[in-house]
Amino acid sequence: MGIKRYVADADNTITNAYRMNLTTRATGANMGLADSLEIFNIYGQESSSSIEQARILIKFPVDQISSDRTSGLIAASSSVNFFLNMYNVKHSQTLPKDFKIQIYAISQSWDEGRGVDMDEYQDLAESNWVSASTSNPWSNDGTTDITGSSYHLDPVITASFTVGTEDLSVDISDFVEQWIAGTKTNYGLLIKMSGTTDPINTGSDGDTTTFYTKKFSARGSEFFFKRPVIEARWDSRRTDDRGNFYYSSSLAPAEDCLNTIYMYNIVRGKLRNIPAVDTGEILVSLFSGTVGNTAPSGSKLTLYDSKTNATGGYVSTGIYSCSVGITGNVAPGTLTHLFDVWHSGATTNIEYFTGSIKPIVEVAEEINPSNRYVLNIANLKPAYYRHETARFRLFTRKKDWSPNIYARTTSQIVGDIIESSSYAIIRIVDNLQAIPYGTGTMFHTYLSYDKSGSFFDLDVSLLEAGYQYEIKFSFYNDSAAGWQEQPYEFKFRVKET
Repeated sequence: MGIKRYVADADNTITNAYRMNLTTRATGANMGLADSLEIFNIYGQESSSSIEQARILIKFPVDQISSDRTSGLIAASSSVNFFLNMYNVKHSQTLPKDFKIQIYAISQSWDEGRGVDMDEYQDLAESNWVSASTSNPWSNDGTTDITGSSYHLDPVITASFTVGTEDLSVDISDFVEQWIAGTKTNYGLLIKMSGTTDPINTGSDGDTTTFYTKKFSARGSEFFFKRPVIEARWDSRRTDDRGNFYYSSSLAPAEDCLNTIYMYNIVRGKLRNIPAVDTGEILVSLFSGTVGNTAPSGSKLTLYDSKTNATGGYVSTGIYSCSVGITGNVAPGTLTHLFDVWHSGATTNIEYFTGSIKPIVEVAEEINPSNRYVLNIANLKPAYYRHETARFRLFTRKKDWSPNIYARTTSQIVGDIIESSSYAIIRIVDNLQAIPYGTGTMFHTYLSYDKSGSFFDLDVSLLEAGYQYEIKFSFYNDSAAGWQEQPYEFKFRVKET
């Protein structure tokens, strides 16, 4: 599970725009319960130099993010990125193009309020343009966003809009990490049109540009996937090569001569750290054996780095990994089975676990294959509940696989392991990408794999109940083809309870 979302728990639009009479400003207006949020700049409407603005205040449950990190649901600092995602609202008014917005951390607490009137500004309450709450004005009108340089990032977070209808997705990891660490207090974010001189937006014609009006969905939107969220993305893959273990070969680059294998310490059905190891190092040795062995029968092998013990380490609670390889002094194919022994290496050596590996010989081909695959999710259920974290196991084999009679009757079908694969979740009724492919630099929708094949974990609360969804997969081809979506769809429904 490399993705988790946190919906805003407070938001509001504040403005100093003129009312319809162009005489009084709506600085006391509150729009805290409106279903949309708005930013704009209007220049020269009341007079040749008048300026009117709308800004967005938005706050997220950082305490929940911090709690999820403590419990291991999201990755540690520097291993996760936090994105502010906000979604465009279509409207019948004019729409600006070629503009930028700026995002600041607010340095003062504020109240959301219960106003909804975004047209005539008749709902008066706090927060608004001049007041953060009933008893506290802003240090500067339009929110306390610049009173302390410590609440700025350098450079300021900006986002550009070319057409105007774009959604907003911007990395705010620095803000979130400071809030989690407590070096800054979480008062939320201010979003406004950008400018070189506050509060006026600077366009190509100087500080006289009107940009009216850009709207985003608010947290109270009826549309589940349009609510503003902080989206945590991280690489949660576990790439266990136990079922895809290759001999070191002169055909392969150095980095491909190592195989990563895992050990899972399960005590009474739960993952637990080994007390003597905890989060420290663990040693791994490879021994030779034959197909009939249930334990090592040969000598300890020399590893890729000319040592006999490899050093493994802690991954997460109860999970340890190690990168190992077999040196060239073992002729490829001479060993049908290997045994990996995980141990303490101390004077009183303790063996924690012994696993088995069937190594593969790396060979060159006389043709450049174009692989097609058959896919199946063997454990797919017709429905899942939103409180679940579901694990989906993907079975993959080549489409032109043709076993002989002996293989059909005596062998268990073994699938192919696709080392670079990604999933997407689509809502069927409107083809909405509930979870798009994460095939960029975050790897947050990549599949893990182990001896049994590929798999991924899904926090079902990311999906809206009452709808049917489909899972789609894309595999990476190192050739010019790049990512190739597979022609298979796996459907399931989401229920609330």
